[in-house]
Amino acid sequence: MPRSPSHHARSWYADTANDSTRRPALAGDLDCDVCIVGAGYTGLIAAIHLAERGLDVVVLEAERAGWGASGRNGGQIVTGFNKPFGTLKSWVGEADARRLWDMSEEAKDILAGLVDRFAIDCDLRWGYVLAAFKQRQMAELREWRDELNGLGYDKVRLLDRDALRDEVATDAYVGGVIDEGSGQLHPLNYALGLARAAESLGVRIFEESRVTAVDTGPAPWARTAGGTVRSKFLILAGNAYLGGLVPGIDRTIMPVATYIIGTEPLGENRAKGLIPRGHAVADVNFVLNYYRRSPDNRLLFGGGVSYSGLDRPGLKRSLQRTMLGIFPDLADARIDYMWGGNVAITMNRTPHLGRLSPTTYFAHGYSGHGVALTAVCGRLLAEAVAGQAERFDVFARIPHAPFPGGSLLRTPALVLAMMWFRLRDLL
Repeated sequence: MPRSPSHHARSWYADTANDSTRRPALAGDLDCDVCIVGAGYTGLIAAIHLAERGLDVVVLEAERAGWGASGRNGGQIVTGFNKPFGTLKSWVGEADARRLWDMSEEAKDILAGLVDRFAIDCDLRWGYVLAAFKQRQMAELREWRDELNGLGYDKVRLLDRDALRDEVATDAYVGGVIDEGSGQLHPLNYALGLARAAESLGVRIFEESRVTAVDTGPAPWARTAGGTVRSKFLILAGNAYLGGLVPGIDRTIMPVATYIIGTEPLGENRAKGLIPRGHAVADVNFVLNYYRRSPDNRLLFGGGVSYSGLDRPGLKRSLQRTMLGIFPDLADARIDYMWGGNVAITMNRTPHLGRLSPTTYFAHGYSGHGVALTAVCGRLLAEAVAGQAERFDVFARIPHAPFPGGSLLRTPALVLAMMWFRLRDLL
């Protein structure tokens, strides 16, 4: 089995990465137009759009490009937001809610355009199944379908039990929907391709260059152990891995660990038998499970989460039991991989975009929809820096509140809340 590139967490993604480029650490002081903290999807896509506008861009990454959530997530490209359109409308009004919806659709076009334009080899495929365990969940999916139809989105089709079984070979579900406008990709290879694309446009990326301090004033700068980058604008794109670098925005997100297991290669016939058309699949529990076939015929199954920041004992076995509840015939399948990483959620489960000053912007807290929404948020950051902030400000109008309890109590409070939602799923 090939070894993972150095400094990437061991995973099936790392073992199948198609680029092992190592980039230098920052050594000395630099000046540029825009300094970006974080070489994940948000930072790299913002860098691409800024470089295309002729700006000199430097990206500082604490580890390696794609090291965080961008290189470890479930690889699922999901339509819309984590909240229904009606909720968005209650927050920002109908006109801006519609603009948010339109931008969420634009996100998928941007993603596909980047993959095509820069020839990013990341196994991009379309088609996505949302599966329901209960009739109550089917009613929720029917409402969601009707809401999307009202927005002019006609790519979602209801599936009864038999039609769902044609898509996913299990008796665990009562039905679901298929969304031909959502999809999947290899998340790490997508991130590595974005890094190459940014560099082809002149962006300078420095790895192993953890930012230890920033100034968000009129002449912003970012400092690492190796030097300081002085810039006209600063973008904070560290998401769940930004840490306490900027306490003012740290309290509005919660890093949540999520985990994935990967089976041994199952063989083409057996793997296709599980998910005949190869769509990505997720259920609609609040604490959801998500899975898909890999190109080498494994099942990649995610779902275990930790809101406490601690890995639960027996997590691998727990995930395997959940997988077997859906596919009992995989009882003999060896588990070759288990990995995890942090994603960032917000209190209202929608992305948080904003300004810390006229020179400093941030975007984070994608709450499970980051593969798609980072594409448009990266573009919006670039537009705002270039003086065209109207669309950025629509996102920034989404109301966000800090997690209650401060740094000591917010995690226990969330753990208790998630226990309630998990119980609700079970009942």
